[in-house]
Amino acid sequence: MGFFDRLSRLLRANLNDMVSKAEDPAKILDQSVTDMQADLVKLRTAVATAIAGQKRLQNQAEQAEAQAKAWYERAELALKKGEEDLAREALSRRKTYTETATALNTQISSQAGQVETLKKSLTALEGKIAEAKTKKDMLKARAQAAQAQEQLQSAVSGLGTNTSMAAFEQMEEKVLAMEARSQAAAELAGADLESQFAALQGTGVEDELEALKTRLSGGANPIALPAEGGPVPQLEPVQVAEVNAELEELRHSIDKL
Repeated sequence: MGFFDRLSRLLRANLNDMVSKAEDPAKILDQSVTDMQADLVKLRTAVATAIAGQKRLQNQAEQAEAQAKAWYERAELALKKGEEDLAREALSRRKTYTETATALNTQISSQAGQVETLKKSLTALEGKIAEAKTKKDMLKARAQAAQAQEQLQSAVSGLGTNTSMAAFEQMEEKVLAMEARSQAAAELAGADLESQFAALQGTGVEDELEALKTRLSGGANPIALPAEGGPVPQLEPVQVAEVNAELEELRHSIDKL
């Protein structure tokens, strides 16, 4: 492959790429509809020209038929007058006009087929243009939405590699970590406080239990032994009902703890 062939291909490729990037869907749609409208005007002109030509041929054919009829009547008149040569000449003219009318009618038939084809093409093009106009606004809106979505995706993708966003996310993670440590410390402090109160409550029960034991055993008020040779003091009997009442009160106080 020669150098100039490669250069030519490279230039065409770059030009095509530039053209593709420069294409605006909205502008291309508008221009396409404008071009179709121009084609419609041309086609309408062609149809009008064909119809005018057909009418002209029809007029010419009718005139030729009228002339053929007139010359036939002249031939009859000449023959009635005994002018045979004149009648022959009139018939010769009639034949010329008859042949002309026949040729024109053949051309008119062919022209009619072309006019019908042009009319069908005109109707089809009008339908396509109407459909294109209906779709144009919808396609333009879809193109704008697609461009906006593409710009949004580009912006979002750019955020992932942006240093400011990365720093923001890093600080967010740091704040979350600080909050987690603070919450853990609060939970630990709360647990320690609960254990201290539990210890205090436990100590109070033990103290009360020891005091009760001392009370029941009489340790708080020991009974003194009588002196030798002295009178022996009389001990009052302990009432069982009193002990049971105190025991029941003790049980109630323990149940409330």
